[in-house]
Amino acid sequence: MRLFVLPLLLLIRPVATASEQPPNILLILADDLGYGDLSCYSSESKIKTPHLDRLAALGMRFTDAHSPSTVCTPSRYSLMTGRMCFRTGYRGVFTGVGGPSLIDEGRLTLPQMLKDKGYHTACIGKWHIGMTFQTPQGKPAWSLVVESPPQKDWRNGGAALERVRRVDFSKPVTDGPIHRGFDRFFGTACCPTTDWLYAFIDQDRVPVPPKKQLDHGPLPKHPYAYDNRRGLIAPDFDLEEVDLLFLKKSQEFLHRHKSEHSGKPFFLFHSMQAVHLPSFPAAQFKGATQAGPHGDFIHELDVITGRLLKTIDDLGYADNTLVIFGSDNGPEVTSVINMRKDHQHDGAHPWRGMKRDQWEGGHRTPFIVRWPGQVKPGSVSDAMVNLTDVMATCAAAAGANLPNDAAEDSYNLLPVLNGDGTAVRSHLLTQTISLGLSIRTKRWKLLDHKGSGGNNYSRDNLKAYAIEDTDSDAPGQLYDLKKDPGETRNVYSQYPEIVAALREKLQEYKSTGRSAPVR
Repeated sequence: MRLFVLPLLLLIRPVATASEQPPNILLILADDLGYGDLSCYSSESKIKTPHLDRLAALGMRFTDAHSPSTVCTPSRYSLMTGRMCFRTGYRGVFTGVGGPSLIDEGRLTLPQMLKDKGYHTACIGKWHIGMTFQTPQGKPAWSLVVESPPQKDWRNGGAALERVRRVDFSKPVTDGPIHRGFDRFFGTACCPTTDWLYAFIDQDRVPVPPKKQLDHGPLPKHPYAYDNRRGLIAPDFDLEEVDLLFLKKSQEFLHRHKSEHSGKPFFLFHSMQAVHLPSFPAAQFKGATQAGPHGDFIHELDVITGRLLKTIDDLGYADNTLVIFGSDNGPEVTSVINMRKDHQHDGAHPWRGMKRDQWEGGHRTPFIVRWPGQVKPGSVSDAMVNLTDVMATCAAAAGANLPNDAAEDSYNLLPVLNGDGTAVRSHLLTQTISLGLSIRTKRWKLLDHKGSGGNNYSRDNLKAYAIEDTDSDAPGQLYDLKKDPGETRNVYSQYPEIVAALREKLQEYKSTGRSAPVR
């Protein structure tokens, strides 16, 4: 028995002490990637994802991990701060030159925490937490009161487009990623290929400003293509090559770090466009799968992840790099419906709901962690995890002490990653675009609202997926996930004591401003 146990123990080395260099951290965030999209999560997936499958084989795959919100802006705020976004009072998502930054200037962020510990930090890709662009008069573009003309098609223009038109792109952004803890930023303000501003930001400037309105004519035409607002586009902005450019910029950061900052650990946040609609895979990935353009786009995401990991390996960083992979919410409605119909692929499998829904399909997402010497290869955890937990986990890995006025909803996952079986969370919070809240234990889940919290299931495209509320007179929903993981039977009125306990805990988390224990 001792001969068997000893090699396993040797696989796990202690977390770095203060005298040792802490681990590099690579955080990869997919956009709108569902639980059922990866072949390591669903045997029924029609897309092979060998690079992410290998990442899972070399690390830990979580089966009960969640985005903080069912949409992107609040999830990204929560990831960068360790704090649930509903506490800011902001509802919705940013578009165009929307802002200001949701992250208050004095709030400790994940990158700032690591920077304070000596890390060289970079964010490459989609930001989407708000920025302040300036007009020629020096006013914040987001503050402009602009009359929005009637529109038959919301994608064609309006107040958001007019605010972009009024930006002076020679002036700096004043509250972007480099003002919230990142040494390096290259990316976009909001959704790269969907939004009113199609232009790249380098540090705090737009080096190539948008010149004309997007022309839909030359763009691909398929069921996963029609998600482009007719915003202003820069001459160098290729909607089909965005993710490959982000990959190039992340690789450049890693190589430059090796040559110029080798004495420091790095933190790289690689924030993808994939697989947010429109599904515009780059030319080299078109037709790579038998699952259409969206399948090809998922394939591209997988390949890019593999290339990033290969870069880490080639530079000799792999053995001391903590790799975290996740998604900002569940799969988009259009992609779910059409992939089910056209390719018998279900990005939300096996859960009810999709992006914007409070049901599991809207926020239960892939989450994979690789950390050689700390995480046992091929391990699987059913611990409840929220993306807010990344901050406290990275703090523990880097040897940073979090103050109580930071990361108020973040739990340290090291006990889970080290394989001692500890469940660090007793409760899990999630939120919707409308600030609808959900709280659950491992078994019980309370939706403190009626309906999905986001999507309208009376609409024609969603009627086929509507499930009758079995307790329609109740003010909320209660599901027994142990007996009913598909959330088909609302038992709110049957278990008043469970509802009362969960509502009391929810109120406590709201009133105290935190769900993580006081440190």
